[in-house]
Amino acid sequence: MTAQKTPTPQTQGPVPVVSRALGPDLARGVMLLCIALANSHYFLRAPSVLGGYPQGTDGLDAAVTWFIATFVDGRAFPMFGLLFGYGVARIAARQERLGPRAVRRLLWRRSAGLVVVGFLHAVLLYVGDILAAYGVLLFFGAWLVRWPDRRLLITAGVFFALGALPGDGSLSISADPPHVTMLPPDLLTMLTARPAISAYVALLGPLGFAAPFALGLWAGRRRILEQPDRHRTLLRVTAAVGIPAAVLGAQPVALVLAGAVGVPDRPTLELLGPLHDTTGVLGGCGYAALLCLVALRLDAGPSRPLVDAIAATGQRSMTCYLAQSVVWTVAFTPFLLDLSGTLTVASTALLATTTWLATVALAETMRRTGHRGPFEVLLRRVTYRRTAPAPSEAGAPVRPGG
Repeated sequence: MTAQKTPTPQTQGPVPVVSRALGPDLARGVMLLCIALANSHYFLRAPSVLGGYPQGTDGLDAAVTWFIATFVDGRAFPMFGLLFGYGVARIAARQERLGPRAVRRLLWRRSAGLVVVGFLHAVLLYVGDILAAYGVLLFFGAWLVRWPDRRLLITAGVFFALGALPGDGSLSISADPPHVTMLPPDLLTMLTARPAISAYVALLGPLGFAAPFALGLWAGRRRILEQPDRHRTLLRVTAAVGIPAAVLGAQPVALVLAGAVGVPDRPTLELLGPLHDTTGVLGGCGYAALLCLVALRLDAGPSRPLVDAIAATGQRSMTCYLAQSVVWTVAFTPFLLDLSGTLTVASTALLATTTWLATVALAETMRRTGHRGPFEVLLRRVTYRRTAPAPSEAGAPVRPGG
């Protein structure tokens, strides 16, 4: 008799579109608006800059500065980190039958894909790229997916506490003008100066994202954002505590940036900057919780074309994030349109919002035609080593959050 071979477990691919929960996708879609607003103002040139904002403004520009510093800066990227960790936990859970080593290798392939795409993105389009930083974070985070809950929460707490320590590393209090790598005077400078700074950002960035990432891993194990009906109390408390804490914690810096109060001395700023950033972690968690509660109410409601379009944007978050950078490159690069010395805070916020709306329209078009984002397809092929969608995806009707 010939011994039968035990079949090797096959990698389970990404979740079919019709099986995705609305909450996380809606949160990712809204998050991209926040990221556009948070990134774009750092391109502005002015005689005096603080926290990426020209100083001495008033009226509409001052109001927009206060709004973005209060609700967006330092709040969008923690939400990104939380959702990223959440997604990693769900990937690991779906592949659990492969065993720990196979899951780590799968996550490392995803990490490598993020690093390569992120590095090219940083060099060719936007030097403030965060994809490579998340790729580096995932390289180490692949070990965290099997940590017990207690260790994950302690890790999140430690990195949260480290971020609260006084220091001058907060972008919210930086007085530096846009770096030459953000506004390169020529193509040669762009291609030669950006690689080093991109590597620096990719290697140090994970330190600031570690706390929300660990929280996302913990939440992903429990499917908290996908099953908000089972976790209403936790989500309500997170939103009710996190968002007000973020708003209040932002006020010392936001009021200074808007010119409502004078700029304090440097030691005081080095206290206020970390306060702004650490309360932003609470705000990012609060935003995700609130959007998932909103999704719970919308999911059972009537026709929702705008919600579906924003969720489609969240499903294609990598593609839409990279599309934003094409706009920043064309608008602000000195040897292209060179608008960094022309646009104001308010007009730059309008450009960012318009850019986000354009990506929403693009994502909705892809949703209606049954196409995934090209960079999502690329990353999935690298991760799962598949060249075609599963049958359940190829012919399925597309409905975000179904």
